[in-house]
Amino acid sequence: MPSVDIPANVRNGIGRTPEGSAWLARLPALITRSAQRWGLVLGRPFEAGASGWTAPGRDATGRDVVLKIVFPHDEARDEVAALHAWHGVGAPALLEHDADDWALLLERVLPGTPLSGSPTEQLVAGALLARTLHEAPASASLAVASMAEVCRGWADVLDQRGKRYGVDVRTAAHLLRTLPGEVPGVVVHGDLNPGNVLRAGAGRWVAIDPKPMRGDPAYDPWPLLEQVDDGSGQDDGVLAERVDLVAETLRADPLRIAAWGTARATEAALWTWDVLGDEPAARAGLDRARTWERMAGRG
Repeated sequence: MPSVDIPANVRNGIGRTPEGSAWLARLPALITRSAQRWGLVLGRPFEAGASGWTAPGRDATGRDVVLKIVFPHDEARDEVAALHAWHGVGAPALLEHDADDWALLLERVLPGTPLSGSPTEQLVAGALLARTLHEAPASASLAVASMAEVCRGWADVLDQRGKRYGVDVRTAAHLLRTLPGEVPGVVVHGDLNPGNVLRAGAGRWVAIDPKPMRGDPAYDPWPLLEQVDDGSGQDDGVLAERVDLVAETLRADPLRIAAWGTARATEAALWTWDVLGDEPAARAGLDRARTWERMAGRG
């Protein structure tokens, strides 16, 4: 089997877990099968991403494509269904896929540069993109994971981790159990951080690497708001202005966006503590969760 270049993000991400390490051992065979199946000539893999392997290439017709091999996990289970529903609008077109190997052949996004511009420009572009995905007509009847069900599971795990590490997670766990069912559901992207938004031509952005669920559209902006930051986003006043801007663009309730920030920041912090064993980073995340809780209490 030919050697495969494994980016550091993958080795240090999913590769740190026993399941991920076993998957990396199988990865050369998965890539070889996909390349033979679709007649691909592949380039060096992209460095971004921690739970899958992606590389640019060309298929037998000379078309620019991207091969993506996903580490099998629940959050990515409905990616193919969502990409079918979005049909290349707001997301790369899905050209082929193999369910057994969790292999996707995608339209290559060119120039493919990440979300850029001022924080305001990035937030508006990201929120408009989320709205495009939420409003896709074909997604209305799409069978994807229920946000309510997924978040109930997260809340149960959060309760256990809170007890383990002596952290009061009652507010976040309550939000995870109640927020999803309070509004009509749409298919959300699930991980709309700036690195997952790429330029696809003049004035056009697309979202990659979805973790789709059906539920509250206010769920999507949290990673965008967390990671579009020049340093001023740590300030309560600036964050409040940014939440309001995204809410207006997305046509969502700003207090719900902030409530999701409280829940998701707390869940992420306890995951960091429990899975990665990084207590300092987890405590910093819990401080950030308290900022989001103040945002949610502005009303």
